[in-house]
Amino acid sequence: MPTDTTDETIRYTADVVLLAAGNVLLIERGWDPFKGQWALPGGHVDRGETSLAAAARELEEETGITVPVADLRQVGAYDAPGRDPRGRYVSVAYTATLPSPVSPMAGDDATAAHWWPQDALPHLAFDHAEILAHATRCLPADGGRSPAADRGTC
Repeated sequence: MPTDTTDETIRYTADVVLLAAGNVLLIERGWDPFKGQWALPGGHVDRGETSLAAAARELEEETGITVPVADLRQVGAYDAPGRDPRGRYVSVAYTATLPSPVSPMAGDDATAAHWWPQDALPHLAFDHAEILAHATRCLPADGGRSPAADRGTC
């Protein structure tokens, strides 16, 4: 049990795993940390905003792709200390599936947005490889629900 009683600022973020026909949508980060590296679309949850609303907003801001919040399914919360070099971050991840990839347009702090084949991914920033692996176990490529999701483990 840690004995450090210093208050720690915890930041709240949302990430999106968007799948389409065996591909996953990634953004190239325009800012540090991990500037120039590929990551899931996502970002900070604004004051008064839910993580679900933030996930949809960040996806649209960074990729130009709109997914209705009703189509986003929560994958899990990721809170390992050290997952972000800027400090303590807790991220809630969501996933959705499109029938086929649509053309993304990078925006906000993303310098590029690109669909990558799930079997040929670049190295991902933060713990996004773990989030992606969890999401793909929880949501089959056809957009249906997996047995794990039905058990409430996603």
